[in-house]
Amino acid sequence: MKIVVYAITKNEEKFVNRWYNSMKEADDIYVLDTGSTDNTVELLSKLGVHVKTEIINPWRFDVARNKSLDLVPQDTDICVCTDIDEVFTSGWRKKLEEVFNDSNRLRYNYIWSFDKYGNPAVNFYQEKIHSRLGYTWVNPVHEVLKCSLGNEKITTTDEITLKHFPDTTKSRSSYLPLLELAVKEDPNNDRNMHYLGREYMFYGRYDEAISTLKKHLNMPTATWKDERCASLRFISRCYRLKKDYIEALKYGLIAISESPNIREPYLETAYVYYELNNYKMCSLYLEAALLIKENQKVYINEPNCYNGTLEDLLAVCYYYLKKYDLSLEYVNKALAIDPENERINNNKELIKLKIN
Repeated sequence: MKIVVYAITKNEEKFVNRWYNSMKEADDIYVLDTGSTDNTVELLSKLGVHVKTEIINPWRFDVARNKSLDLVPQDTDICVCTDIDEVFTSGWRKKLEEVFNDSNRLRYNYIWSFDKYGNPAVNFYQEKIHSRLGYTWVNPVHEVLKCSLGNEKITTTDEITLKHFPDTTKSRSSYLPLLELAVKEDPNNDRNMHYLGREYMFYGRYDEAISTLKKHLNMPTATWKDERCASLRFISRCYRLKKDYIEALKYGLIAISESPNIREPYLETAYVYYELNNYKMCSLYLEAALLIKENQKVYINEPNCYNGTLEDLLAVCYYYLKKYDLSLEYVNKALAIDPENERINNNKELIKLKIN
């Protein structure tokens, strides 16, 4: 099989060598540079990467992706789209040849972020490996592959892992206007409506977030329960941050009913009770969340559900409820996950004083 990696880049010289060493298992590598002012182009060229420079104005991620895909030769069997701040685990090419078979696209393991101990924090499946023909990138931001094949076959594997190590200094200020454009261009795209509502929430524009997320929930195509649950809990979060606890609880409970099999809505509801100083109800929802053991690989997951936050909050709740033995049990569980957390360690000493 002829396997080609393609990517877009701008001012990422510090990632070039690491990315190339991960991607060089491919037969060839093509990069569209969108206007670097550092040494990105020179470094890539010296490594033998095919680089073309083109300014995309106005900027859109889908246009840039499509122009980078255009660089890939037509006789390529498998196209592998990555970003310069990502790396594959070694041996990915051999695994790809084994599992792709007669597929058109591959769904593989993607670690979007790590905690401070190097453990996966947000981990889901990505779908950016595909056959050369029949695919086009769409959406100005949060771009996805659109398939024109009548019988697309997608294969899923856990044997290929792509890891993301983002440049935290880069601004994401373009995302909001691009999402607004995406919704304007295609008002029936439920995924973009959800993304836009979430982005308004990130910006503290809570009323716009609530309105947009409610629009998402009312769309006939918005049927994925976990994403609906996310919209509902984001609405709950916005109301909580507005100090409207009645509406916050209402939407938190609806979020639980939508997806009772994931931890996120229970934690969102627990936060409301915590702010109301209702530690008994808060502890009940946290305990319910901890009964769920499996962290599914979907982008919608939030790291706070598996990084010790639940155990930490439970320890605090039981402390205020004067159940000090339970408080010590959960503070120890929190420290087993996050042993270097100074605040939690200090809490443990306070709990031990109460017990003694």
